[in-house]
Formats: sequence, C-alpha cells, structure tokens
Amino acid sequence: MRSMTGYGRCQRAADGREMTVEVKTVNHRFLDVALRLPRHLGFAEEQMRRQIAETLGRGHADVFVTYRNARPDARRVVCDPVLAAAYKDAMEQLSAATGAVNDVPLAQYAQMPDVLTVTENEEDRETVWALLSAVLADALRDVDAMRTREGDALKADLALHLELLEKLRLRIAERAPDVVLDYRQRLLQRIAELGVVAPDEQRVVQEVALFADRAAIDEELSRLSSHIRQAYKLMDTEPCGSKLNFLVQEMNREVNTIGSKALDSDIAKLVVDAKSEIEKLREQIQNVE
Repeated sequence: MRSMTGYGRCQRAADGREMTVEVKTVNHRFLDVALRLPRHLGFAEEQMRRQIAETLGRGHADVFVTYRNARPDARRVVCDPVLAAAYKDAMEQLSAATGAVNDVPLAQYAQMPDVLTVTENEEDRETVWALLSAVLADALRDVDAMRTREGDALKADLALHLELLEKLRLRIAERAPDVVLDYRQRLLQRIAELGVVAPDEQRVVQEVALFADRAAIDEELSRLSSHIRQAYKLMDTEPCGSKLNFLVQEMNREVNTIGSKALDSDIAKLVVDAKSEIEKLREQIQNVE
C-alpha cells in the first residue's frame, strides 16, 4: 500500500549543464501531472509524462524543472547591422537638423534596442533528455519511498479501524437474537396490560415470527464480515485505493441497513459507532493510491 502524498528533489550537474527536478504529490482520483519547465525543454514533456506514469499510479503531481547551461557554446550574441546602420543614419539626420555634433561612439550603438541580442543555441536534445530523465528518476525514487512510508502508516491506521469495526459487528451479532426475545416479552406484557388472560399462542408466535423476519440482519452481518476480510486482503495489493473506497461504500450500505432493520436501541448505538469507524476509514482511504 502506498500513499498519494510524497515529495522528492534531485539536482545533478554534468558537462556544464545543471538540472534540478522537484516533485510534489497529493491525492487525486486519477493521475494528474502538472509540469513546470523552461520553454526550451518543452520537447521533453511527453517523455516526462510517460516516465512519471511508470512510477505514479494515481494522484496529482506538481513537477518543477530548472535548468542552467553554463557551457561556452550555450549562448551567442547576434548583431543586427541593418538596424545599427539605421540608428546611425537617424543620428546623422538629427545632427544635420539640430547642428549638434554627431559623435556617438560604437559602444553606444551596441546599447541601442535590438542591435545586439543574446540567444540560446540549439541544445543537443538527446544529451539534455538523458540528464533530465536521470534526475527525474532520482526525484521519483524519493517520492515513491515517501509514499511507501506514508502507505505503511495508513495501512496500520486502516487495520486499527477495521479491527474496531469487526468488534462492533460481533457485538451487534451477539445482541441480534435478544432483539426478538425482547420483542416477544414486550408483546406479552402489552397483551397482559390489555387484560387478556389467555392469549392465542399461535397468534403470538406468528406476530413474533413476522417481527423476526423484518428485523433479521444475519445476511447484512455476513456481508459486512466479508467486506472487512476483503479489505485486509486488498491492503496487501497495489494500487488498492479505488477498490477500498468502493468497499467502504458497501460497508456503509450494510451498516445503514442493519440500523434500519434491527429496531433496537442498543444496536442503534452500535451502528452509530460503526458508521463513525467507516467514516474514518473513508477519510484515510482518500489518500491511498
């Protein structure tokens, strides 16, 4: 079992290139990846998504990539001589019109807008991807390790709530037979209060039988037990979050049915406690991958 909450970061430098990848994950119904990387690394986006999907089954992942190329051939300065000449012609026209001396030095032309521009040289995509892929793999390894540790803690907590739920189920099962006996006793007491000295035993048996049929919860208790056992088995598989979530919904359905059919105050209290444990299970399962 793994959690969907994790964090990993890795930084590596090679041959004048420095790459940093940071990955943060939280719970989500499906795998949802948000990439934030420099524009000139956009060519690697699809490859990154495939690599991330190989490690993360579910969850929202924010992936931040920073890259610095300090190689001597990383950038180049491009001169626009046509624009520089246009600036020079404009200066001469301005000098002729105003009578001012045109003594603009070369360095000043270089500072004029767009005369000199710094551009990034085309990267060797295979080399850059090899570095990015390796750094991403290390960051994902850290994320996976954290999600596994968190998953172990989640598993222990889920097992605790399942154990408590099973104890409540057993208490309900223990109480269930007495519900019919109590009803028969109340029925006879009510008949006596009405002054009937010798009630029709057959009618009493029929009435108790009808009540027992309406209040029968054996099937619901059996299915609840089956769901609990299945939950324990699912926790040893991955990914299991979606299946556990469905199973908890079924548990809640059985407990609700037990509460509506039992017609007993003691069972009603146990049902409230059982629903509380199921809600705690549901909340925790939202973060299981």
